[in-house]
Amino acid sequence: MEGDNRSSTDFTFMGLFNTEETSGLVFATISVIFLTALVANGIMIFLIHTDAHLHTPMYFLLSHLSFIDMMYISTIVPKMLVDYLLGQRTISFVGCTAQHFLYLTLVGAEFFLLGLMAYDRYVAICNPLRYPVLMSRRICWIIIAGSWFGGSLDGFLLTPITMSFPFCRSREINHFFCEAPAVLKLACADTALYETVMYVFCVLMLLIPFSVVISSYARILATVYHMSSVEGRKKAFATCSSHMTVVTLFYGAAIYTYMVPHSYHSPSQDKIFSVFYTILTPMLNPLIYSMRNKDVSGGLRRALGKIRSSQRVSKDF
Repeated sequence: MEGDNRSSTDFTFMGLFNTEETSGLVFATISVIFLTALVANGIMIFLIHTDAHLHTPMYFLLSHLSFIDMMYISTIVPKMLVDYLLGQRTISFVGCTAQHFLYLTLVGAEFFLLGLMAYDRYVAICNPLRYPVLMSRRICWIIIAGSWFGGSLDGFLLTPITMSFPFCRSREINHFFCEAPAVLKLACADTALYETVMYVFCVLMLLIPFSVVISSYARILATVYHMSSVEGRKKAFATCSSHMTVVTLFYGAAIYTYMVPHSYHSPSQDKIFSVFYTILTPMLNPLIYSMRNKDVSGGLRRALGKIRSSQRVSKDF
């Protein structure tokens, strides 16, 4: 049936569900991760926008991080799960182009946002008296707009070039979504120059935010080391360790995929690392921030308390 309905311009994913013995377990696991990511990020956004204690620049930026995570896991996983249920693996050329563009835009926006969130922590800990000025509402919106601009620039520049190559080999993508390195392997034209340009782009997209993170945390560690207050040190380490954990997970997998030469990793390894930062990270981000952060866990307790009290009131009536 799949072959009868497939257009000559369609691509076929080799996907993650390659072995019948484990495909059901993989499907169930990814479904749980996807639902957990949506619920956890949705709760994070709800808490930040409804709890007055969380109306700070850090949590404002965190709410946008949760929004990006919800968006980009939704560009990949639903298609994969539906295809498994319907017994198909194809994606149209237009669908692949759209997925490629959205993925690049959203992941690029997250690269920049995570880097600029490190600047927020630097200002909060190293220049606390100037924090309201340096991280005003206007500056926060500039950070959000800059992150989206950087991600969109990546998507608008790289997607048209990637999808303009003639694909004259087998149109089977040895991946579970339309990621550029996997798609380019199907091109029959010489892609060496473009792959070099894309490599430089990815290095800049990763190293510029990562350098902001490193320089910010170097200053933060120096400041925290000289703090006299033990409680102040604990609070600084709590908020910073959450962000550093998220940054390490996200950048680490992305650096492996885009900066390590292709000769050093196989398609199966590419899939594993792509799963890590496209599927696992959106679920882990809100869990890391909620577990390591007393403000978020306190906001959750307050929200649950309000729900319980409203239920008691409704029962009384």
